[in-house]
Amino acid sequence: MTNDQVNKTVVKNALTGYVRIFIRLGLGLVTFRMLYQGLSTVPEQFGFWSLLWAVFGYGILLDFGFGYSAQKRVAELSVHQDWPGLSRVLSTIFFFYCIMAAVAVAVGVLASGPLIDLFKVSAAHREEYRFIMMVFLAGIGLCFPFGIFPEVLQGQQRIAASNNISIMATVLNFIAVGCVVYFHLSFLTLVILSLLSMLLPNIYAAKLSMDHLPGVRIRPSLFSWDTMFDTGKFSVYAYTNTLSNVLRNKTDQPVISTLLGVAAITPYQAGSKVGEMFGILTRQIADVLSPSAAHLHAKGDAQALRTMMINGMRFSVLAATPLYVVTAAYVDGVIRLLTGVKIVTGPMFWAGELLLFWYYSLVLTHWVFKTMFMMAGQERKMMQQGVTEAICNLALSIGLTMWIKRVWGVDWGILGVALGSVVPTFIFGWGFIWGWAAKEAGLGRWALFREVILKTWVASVPMALLAAAFRFQPWWLSGSNTLRMLLESSVVVAFGLLCLWKFALSPAERASFSAKFGRKFGGQGKGRTA
Repeated sequence: MTNDQVNKTVVKNALTGYVRIFIRLGLGLVTFRMLYQGLSTVPEQFGFWSLLWAVFGYGILLDFGFGYSAQKRVAELSVHQDWPGLSRVLSTIFFFYCIMAAVAVAVGVLASGPLIDLFKVSAAHREEYRFIMMVFLAGIGLCFPFGIFPEVLQGQQRIAASNNISIMATVLNFIAVGCVVYFHLSFLTLVILSLLSMLLPNIYAAKLSMDHLPGVRIRPSLFSWDTMFDTGKFSVYAYTNTLSNVLRNKTDQPVISTLLGVAAITPYQAGSKVGEMFGILTRQIADVLSPSAAHLHAKGDAQALRTMMINGMRFSVLAATPLYVVTAAYVDGVIRLLTGVKIVTGPMFWAGELLLFWYYSLVLTHWVFKTMFMMAGQERKMMQQGVTEAICNLALSIGLTMWIKRVWGVDWGILGVALGSVVPTFIFGWGFIWGWAAKEAGLGRWALFREVILKTWVASVPMALLAAAFRFQPWWLSGSNTLRMLLESSVVVAFGLLCLWKFALSPAERASFSAKFGRKFGGQGKGRTA
């Protein structure tokens, strides 16, 4: 694959990623409402359903980093067309997953009775829910090994195909839930259909990925402990990095519930949801660059890797900045829109602002560089940095929460957790990662800042001023209801995009985008004169 092909693939993958996100968000909201209303006739059903999928979320810990390794090894070995080597790698990972799934299912089935008792299911539903839990565990165990194949597609730089399969799974799940609710089918039927909506797309992913690897075979006889240990060297770093991300991103609620009480989680979640949504919408460019980075690293094309990193950082900032400006200006309205609360309290508002800034800081300094260079031979250093930052995050979150609770009271204590995330990310990002990225780019710190951030920030100043004008003008109460917020923010975004188009993009980039959109949506241009 040539470098031009790699760049075109990255753009296509990023665009389909955004389509996947919007479909998942839209159908996810409708699916949630259907389930909430459809299962509410038996109060325990919705709670047990939510609990099953919450427990499933921790299944990522059984991955042991091999999913990420599969993506990396597919990208590397495909460059050299080492099909026997890739056959051993994929066979080893697939059947290792089979073993892990079998062990996990066996343990889950044997412990199903105590688990049901631990979940405090009523006696009337105990045996029914115990059987449903065993069916669920068996279905997840069957799905787990096939989860490698979306990773293989990503390693082939066919993330668009992986995104389409994810969309297929979302649509199938939506149809399954709709049928269960509309036809009043049983709870067990809902579980089985939902599991099938996971399994069938992954099987289809297996077909798509293997069709493009005609020289690769997945056989039990190709399982190799030597290959597993060799692949595991990278997997350990990837897995540790995943654990550090979990520690950094998922310990906020335990800290709050322990130091402030469970009730304090509710206002914190109202604010943190803003940052989470922003993070989902702004990670796409970073995510699609990882297999391309592994491909270029395997080719030994250091210059192309540097160019892709600089462009990836620049366009990631270009996409995230207008969204950050408008969201920061209307955090209160966004919180009302996402949660349905009528009054946004001070702690909610400032938790939202701080966590939104945290995610924006990750866009600026962390995501593109760390995602790419984890796949380009820097996994050990990435792991060390990630673990250190995660420990600092947890320690600061605990310390600042206790201090703010003592000085300002329990209600404001949630800001300690938010600050505990912001401060380490800011310090490590600008104090360490930025210099590291500049060195890899062959630039100085200021030169890299000018290259990837400065133009976007300057072009965003008019947008920020317009947002401030709306918020502080004396003629109407800005953002006082959802409709007014949407109208004002739409004007701000349209003006901001115009400024970015004129001042953040070069004439050549504007011409290139215009030509691409012209071919996409008009088909005109052939034979036209200026």
